[in-house]
Amino acid sequence: MASKSATPSARNRTLIVVESPSKAKTINKYLGDDYTVYASVGHIKDLPKKEIGIDFDNHYEPRYEVIAGKEKVVRQLKKLAGEANEVLIATDPDREGEAIAWHISNEIEFAKKPVFRVLFNEITKNAIIESVNNPKQIDYRLVRSQQTRQGLDKIVGYKISPFLWNVVYRGLSAGRVQSVALRLICERETEIEAFTPQEYWTIYADFTTDAGETFRTKLVKVKGDKPDITSGEEAEAIASAIQGRLFAIGEIVPKVLQRKQPLPFTTSLLQQAASNQLGFGSQKTMRTAQQLYEGIDLGPEGATGLITYMRTDSTRISGEAVAQAHDYISQQFGPEYKGFGSQGKAGKNAQDAHEAIRPTSVTRTPESLRRHLTPDQFRLYELIWKRFVAAMMAPAKIEQTRVDVEDHQKEFVFRATGNKVLFPGFFRVYDDQQELEYEAQKSTRDEIEKEQMVKLPEKISVSDQLAMSALDRKQSFTRPPARFTEASLVKELDNYGIGRPSTYASIFSTLQERRYVELQKKKIIPTELGRDVSTILVANFPDLFNVRFTAEMEDELDKVASGDDEYEKVLDAFYRPLESVLSHRKSDPLIPQNRDAVICQKCGKGHMVVKWTTSGKFLGCSDYPKCKNVKAITTNKAKPKETGVRCPSCGEGHMLLRNGRFGPFLACSNYPKCNTLLNLSKLRHIEPIKVPPVTTDLACAKCGAPMYLRTGKRGLWLGCSKFPKCRGRLSWNTLDEATQKRLEKAMDEHMAAHPAVTITMLDGTPAPMNLPIEDIITRAEDAGLITAASEQQEAEATA
Repeated sequence: MASKSATPSARNRTLIVVESPSKAKTINKYLGDDYTVYASVGHIKDLPKKEIGIDFDNHYEPRYEVIAGKEKVVRQLKKLAGEANEVLIATDPDREGEAIAWHISNEIEFAKKPVFRVLFNEITKNAIIESVNNPKQIDYRLVRSQQTRQGLDKIVGYKISPFLWNVVYRGLSAGRVQSVALRLICERETEIEAFTPQEYWTIYADFTTDAGETFRTKLVKVKGDKPDITSGEEAEAIASAIQGRLFAIGEIVPKVLQRKQPLPFTTSLLQQAASNQLGFGSQKTMRTAQQLYEGIDLGPEGATGLITYMRTDSTRISGEAVAQAHDYISQQFGPEYKGFGSQGKAGKNAQDAHEAIRPTSVTRTPESLRRHLTPDQFRLYELIWKRFVAAMMAPAKIEQTRVDVEDHQKEFVFRATGNKVLFPGFFRVYDDQQELEYEAQKSTRDEIEKEQMVKLPEKISVSDQLAMSALDRKQSFTRPPARFTEASLVKELDNYGIGRPSTYASIFSTLQERRYVELQKKKIIPTELGRDVSTILVANFPDLFNVRFTAEMEDELDKVASGDDEYEKVLDAFYRPLESVLSHRKSDPLIPQNRDAVICQKCGKGHMVVKWTTSGKFLGCSDYPKCKNVKAITTNKAKPKETGVRCPSCGEGHMLLRNGRFGPFLACSNYPKCNTLLNLSKLRHIEPIKVPPVTTDLACAKCGAPMYLRTGKRGLWLGCSKFPKCRGRLSWNTLDEATQKRLEKAMDEHMAAHPAVTITMLDGTPAPMNLPIEDIITRAEDAGLITAASEQQEAEATA
């Protein structure tokens, strides 16, 4: 087994470089002492953070530098490469992974050792050994494609963002794909606001057979035409004409339908299904899937990869996996349940080196792994496993029967439809009809309205007389287009061919972090700031932030990857028109919000134009500073949100979600009486309340202040009490044994005096600390602990 020491050696071995320590641990299990596996922990080099890093005068060549904090990793890579016989770079099997491999190969080039690329679509013994035995060369075309994407994004960020700073306020940012997503969200919101509901009525009737069986029907024809009932008066008139008539069964039409098995998951479909069925955000889905891919400790089996690579837009399945699935299906359900593989085709821009997302072994059922997985890992694995097995099963056969009931004059026709499953097929494993219907929808504009199925009488025949037992009139209104959810936003971008599997997860979170959108009851709603930014960007750069143009750029990136186009040509075609428009718009920006600006009532010369600050926007005279007339409009500052979390200190207040200089945090509603704060992690999880440090009698060697004693992942440690002004540290190992024991005793007494605080919801249940705060708020709303934000705003507006 490869060495697991703190300072590994690759002397006379093959060095394998991967991205993550988890993957390294899993791979280590399958390889012998001839290999050393080392993790780069993601990228080691990137474009400069504080400048564009692209040489526009030298063929747009990118300038890379070692990422801050990765110097030690690079030094270790160089050391290991110098010792090794050869180097295999096994970063993720996509363009991003290819770029990382290229950077690593450049850094270790001095060692003059053979460098090869290996691709692991799944972290299993067979896949690893096969890949190691069949190494490839780094595909520079894929590297160039990744550089092209990065270059395009950098150009937009560094050229358009300063434009926004000048027009709106400093600190805002624009993104090539994110700004198009924002445009879609804002345009959908505009449609919703402009929508005028139309009233319509539906008439239902219950009929009873001679045998006493009752079933519900819907009026579908009036004198041969589809009923168009737009008022209660019309509905009442039709109901009056129906009353008293004799009805009989006019037609019975059975037909057998085949419900085709679903395709296995692509990244887009997985994110949508996890959002709809599990309530997972895209980032949570991908983070959990990454854990399942890299390897889970299965006890005696050790770390094992449970799913194939999770960033893919291909639905292809290997022949070996299909055969294994069919064997499992035959044993569990019978040979008649085997399907034809349902592999489908790769998407238009698919990276078809990958398969669809599937379990690495179909025999590892979700239940057999439950004890080894966290609840989130289990739920996602179960979703992937069921979907894959269903995709390999036979279609379901359903008999759908339509029954028409008509009066003797044949003026009114009522209809009922019933389903009967003849052969369940894949329904035995995957029976989420709502998700399947959602996926079948091409448009994201409409909410799913499932056709109402009824239980039909067992024995009915044409001409059977029926008694009408009830006649109901139902008033409804047409609905506006549906707001986007995280799932439907991914679906919309996927439909247009915008973005890639690796980018979907970050799009919504980026918009949310920029305060361009908010999530209310799982619906994405643009903020006023987001709508203003989108309006200004589209007005000034209509061709750049355009759905079709962005989709076409994705095609250009694929041409670079396939060698049919060149890096410089694509960037040049993008940059030159942008620079031309930008040079004009810098001096004369279009601001639609000021199109109808009124004359300043104070000076009579300037116009009252919209101006923005970080805390809101206002009207100000265009003749400023000669005229300083201002008028308030609105504020961009987010209102505190109820979270449903009880204050852990006073027990009376409840924690509100607020935004501060350093991001979001939770604060007690009893402030200033109670000033309790709870921090949020980068994943927006509530962080546990930290135990205060112990003040010791040891002095800081740098400034002389007392040293604080704290406990961390690696045990007790000492740091200056004046941090961050002084960053003095004192190594625990330099203390004599008596001092160590004295401090350990002091910490034990301190911990006993400060027991861990359990953070609870308002109903007393523990707060789910492993969920983002937005999910906690949604759960609190669903449980009735708090009022939904949109309902609260409506209440305030009508108060």
